Amino acid sequence: MKKIALVYGLIAGAILCTNMIVLVTMLCNNKDFEGNAVVGYTIMIVTFSLIFFGIRSYRNKELNGVISFGRAFKLGLYIMLIAATLYVVTWIIGYYLFVPDFMDRYTEHMIADASRNGQDVAVVTRDMEEFKAMYKNPVFVVLITYAEVVPVGLLVTLVSALILKRKAKPAEVA
Repeated sequence: MKKIALVYGLIAGAILCTNMIVLVTMLCNNKDFEGNAVVGYTIMIVTFSLIFFGIRSYRNKELNGVISFGRAFKLGLYIMLIAATLYVVTWIIGYYLFVPDFMDRYTEHMIADASRNGQDVAVVTRDMEEFKAMYKNPVFVVLITYAEVVPVGLLVTLVSALILKRKAKPAEVA
């Protein structure tokens, strides 16, 4: 189970990291600082579909086509955690080394967006300043980055485990 978790987790993590690098680069190079969350989360869901294939591979190759929900969920969880950890590490490296002004730029974008949309700019400014202050804490950065991917990974893990669970067939009586 460890080998499958590692292989599928590393592949999913590599795809997530590549996606993040491309999207953050596009975001930072866009003068309006506009991104596409729909594309980002769609790619996350497609990437986390590797959880399904990892569980199925383990069930069919190692367990003769039989796996409990719990075991399937556990394997999916391992795959997701490996991929999510790679995603977090990539963001930490990218943020601190390549885009340390990201929060300043994001704050400016959110305030300008609030102004365009008729929102209370003072409230948005206060909220963004509080968020920026929290983002100065590396532990918060790690937790908020995990929070981007873990819910999607958990959902895919749950669905995959439900779909792939399979009980052993009862032995035939002669």
